[in-house]
Amino acid sequence: MKKCVYTLLWCAISVLLVAACSGDDKEETVLPNSAQMVSSQPENGATNLAPGNLSIVINYSANVFVASTAVSEVLLSGATVSAVTASSTQVTIAVSGLEKSKTYQLIVPEGVVLGPAKVKAQEARISFSTVADQGVDTKLVTANALPASQKVFDYLLANYGKKIVSGAMADVAWNVGQAERVYTLTGKYPAMAFFDYIHLWASPANWIDYGNTKVVEDWWNKGGIVGASWHWNVPKSETAASSDVTYDPTQTTFTVTRALTEGTWENKVMKADLTKMADYLKLLQAKGIPMIWRPLHEAAGNIYEYTNGKAWFWWGADGAEAYKKLWIYMFDFFAAQGINNLIWVWTSQVKDMPFYPGDEYVDIVARDLYGKNSAESFADYKALNTLFGNKMLCLGECGAYIDANAKLDHITNIWNGGSQWSYFMPWYDNEGAKMLHADDDWWTNAMSSDVVVTRDQLPSFK
Repeated sequence: MKKCVYTLLWCAISVLLVAACSGDDKEETVLPNSAQMVSSQPENGATNLAPGNLSIVINYSANVFVASTAVSEVLLSGATVSAVTASSTQVTIAVSGLEKSKTYQLIVPEGVVLGPAKVKAQEARISFSTVADQGVDTKLVTANALPASQKVFDYLLANYGKKIVSGAMADVAWNVGQAERVYTLTGKYPAMAFFDYIHLWASPANWIDYGNTKVVEDWWNKGGIVGASWHWNVPKSETAASSDVTYDPTQTTFTVTRALTEGTWENKVMKADLTKMADYLKLLQAKGIPMIWRPLHEAAGNIYEYTNGKAWFWWGADGAEAYKKLWIYMFDFFAAQGINNLIWVWTSQVKDMPFYPGDEYVDIVARDLYGKNSAESFADYKALNTLFGNKMLCLGECGAYIDANAKLDHITNIWNGGSQWSYFMPWYDNEGAKMLHADDDWWTNAMSSDVVVTRDQLPSFK
């Protein structure tokens, strides 16, 4: 009897062992309705992708859906997954915060995507890498740049991340009134004086004449750095009076697309304005004066900030592609005129990468910062540094956000908070303003700081 029991027990164990061994060699069963990844954009192993934001599309073998928890379950170490959507056989994954010189692996765990009959799709994963960070560009984008321009640029490079250079905007157009105010208050001049060719349409006139360069020459000869913007005013219509001009896209029929079309009246205006501007810039070049040149600023307006956001200026109202063509047209136009004293500054709205003209047309990337605290400044600085690690970053404009009654944080707090902008330039204050962009307390704090460079501390660039 015992022998029979032992025999039966041995047979049972043998059956279990055979079943277990055969299970090791058995291939994983794929359910017939289980969707599988067949391809992706970018492809698995893609390289040299741009930093910042990216839309990843995964193509499946069948129609798919995504779980409501997909955003939190999709894995991408070192970046942020902001949205996961499905349409037909595609799943689109929006990611942000990609940095240069990094390799990423995206993992979509099993069950995050559902195939037909809501059967769980198999895990999908792809890897990709971003373009390498080659360090901050050290050579100006202008061919055969004026030696003094390269010297100014080299100085900014040498100080980048160590100190921040001070600047002040002209009152309206062609003076150093704000810089004089700072000197009266603190006993020191800002290192940079910025002007604005906003009245190009009127010059020369008895109240504005950009051909009289004495104010700029004096600043340069006293050791200061010179910069300029151009609020480019254009006619409101083909038949408008010469003084009936604007930069507001809602007040003019003038568009970038029309301006870049040969034979249009807008094209004739654009060429005439660029020729006139080139002649004024040549006057400074002939005297060996470099110009930090910041045209066509804030082009994207709040397009990327709000639903139905709009461009604030006509040069951005036709969209990113038209804007880039205009920037490059200006760049090439000035080059053909032999202008080589410009340091080109492009102003970013942080989320407006489609508007970026390209590394070969930009020397410095600016951010305009109003009413922000140190943490908010650092968020923008970090985002721009991720996107433009090969370019110096600066505060092209800054000041209080007057409509919201919000002051700009002290520049020392901004610097100590990690925002190592190359230079800063508060906007000018209108007479009788209810709130100053940079009040006495702000300027006193700035000009007494060891990290802020004033005019008397600049070397000679001649």
